[in-house]
Amino acid sequence: MLELGVKTLLAYLLGSLLGSLVMGRLRGVDIREQGSGNAGGTNALRTQGWRFALGVIVIDVGKALVAAGLLPGLSIPGIGIDPGVARDWLAVSCAAAAVVGHVYPVWFEFRGGKGAATLIGAVAMLAPSALLPVALVWLACVMLTGFVGLGTMLGAAALPVYFVLARPGSNALLVFGLAMAAFVVYTHRSNIERMRAGNENRARRLWLLRPR
Repeated sequence: MLELGVKTLLAYLLGSLLGSLVMGRLRGVDIREQGSGNAGGTNALRTQGWRFALGVIVIDVGKALVAAGLLPGLSIPGIGIDPGVARDWLAVSCAAAAVVGHVYPVWFEFRGGKGAATLIGAVAMLAPSALLPVALVWLACVMLTGFVGLGTMLGAAALPVYFVLARPGSNALLVFGLAMAAFVVYTHRSNIERMRAGNENRARRLWLLRPR
């Protein structure tokens, strides 16, 4: 259990390294003071441009790849590999911790992003075949409604559905999918409020049903 606890903590600390704030330190800006106030990739794109946003995505996806792919198999001096800890549960624990760290980063006053890019990186490592259906759900929603946040929530909700249908024997992945879907909806609660109020921004370039 020591291995599980230590590696989950390390994954959280790794997840707390936010791409937007690392890039922002290099540019001398804090995107939490601009646009929507969110430290995620969408606000980075809107306020700083695509090059800045690309760097943000590389960092946020990359840290999840390390947390979910490298960290679980790493032999840490003094801790080693515990044979009593199931590898699949350790991997999803590290993946989830990285996402939580992105949303509540200890290095940045617990004010982070909404976890979407980090979750993509985690899924890419845990179950890469799930990326296509999740992306299709996201794209269909954005094309029909223009709401990126809604697309992100529905894409996350597609994860446990996919795991039930395609990976029925993996309880670890199913629990991970359910937990992350609920967490992403929670982190997008401000988007839900803005959609209800009718003032949520829309991705007009992707929104096929926008008023002409």
